[in-house]
Amino acid sequence: MENPIKNKNILLGVTGSIAAYKAVELASQLTKAGSNVDVILTPAAEKLVSPLTFRSVTGKKVFTDADLWDTTSHIAHINLALPADIMLIAPATASTIAKLAHGQADNLLTLTALAIRCPLVVAPAMDTGMYSNAFTQENLEILEKHDITILGPDEGHLASGLSGKGRMLEARVLLGSLRFLLSRENPLAGKKVIVTAGGTQEPLDPVRVLTNHSSGKQGYALAQAALDAGADVTLISAPTSMTPPEGVKTISIQTAEEMHTAMLKEIKQTDAVIMAAAVADFRPTSKKAEKIKKEGKLSEIELEATIDILKELGEWKRSHKPDLVLIGFAAESEKLVENARKKLEQKNLNLIVANDISRNDAGFAVDTNAVTLLFKDGKRQDLPLQDKEAVAQKIIDILIQFMQS
Repeated sequence: MENPIKNKNILLGVTGSIAAYKAVELASQLTKAGSNVDVILTPAAEKLVSPLTFRSVTGKKVFTDADLWDTTSHIAHINLALPADIMLIAPATASTIAKLAHGQADNLLTLTALAIRCPLVVAPAMDTGMYSNAFTQENLEILEKHDITILGPDEGHLASGLSGKGRMLEARVLLGSLRFLLSRENPLAGKKVIVTAGGTQEPLDPVRVLTNHSSGKQGYALAQAALDAGADVTLISAPTSMTPPEGVKTISIQTAEEMHTAMLKEIKQTDAVIMAAAVADFRPTSKKAEKIKKEGKLSEIELEATIDILKELGEWKRSHKPDLVLIGFAAESEKLVENARKKLEQKNLNLIVANDISRNDAGFAVDTNAVTLLFKDGKRQDLPLQDKEAVAQKIIDILIQFMQS
């Protein structure tokens, strides 16, 4: 399942907010993601960012009010509206929001917004006082009542020098939100998927933990791929520097026990679990109340086994929900297939993803992976070295097959 943004026709409307400069980066990112981006500038937006700037990043003609009266083309707003898969107005000023709420169409952008047959998304950007004004809030409520999606605004420093709510969301967030909105009718629509990610941390004292080298990259890529396939995704994540995908429900945990507790709360309404996290097998039997000093001459750390979450899920599946799809990961440094096959059988999994952590170019803390997929029916599939996003897409494609069989 590829990125839902790819090859989609996206209408980007830009209005006269100082945040118009952010729309240039958004148009650039959308284009790089494979979208066909048509930009419409209001007269006020033209005073802040030139059409040439947008044309430079999209490679396409940029539309302005001058196109309304161009006798060489036929009904500009209809020609723009009909092929659109989604329309985003970012930034959206208080004035444009008011026009949309009351069906006023006095420029090319608002005319096109009235003519579209696709979803409309609005990203407000204005000073805090304007945003909190009762008229603006009422107008936003009208838009939401008519199934128009409102994204943001964010809080922070504003062009006026004040701080508060009114900043347009960053391009990365808006792109992720469009990606999510365009995926909702894909094959896993209505299915609930749990993905775990990252390496758990087992506290030894207030400053030290026992952990592993997992970066969370493969788990986060799987969460994004599951979202792209239309699923409702819950990401149970150990500490990581990764940013969760837009649209995912994130539960942050630290320890194996916390992950176990979170899983028990989520599992009953779930259709599939992808256990990509590197969960600690052992933890200290006790956490020291104070930092252990060098002078303390600590000679040993007593450990105890943690809960085997995946094995417990396999047992729960057997007794409560046989159609639950369970996908596990096996990070091995020796006897890769033999050890992974044993885990597949012992833990009642549909699929296990085995990766050789002795390699420098695959597994933990790198952007690529080379894995062996072992199926419950005995089938084996080796995936060559590729980026973790591609590995995730392949695993989610298999999940779709499981769900449809």
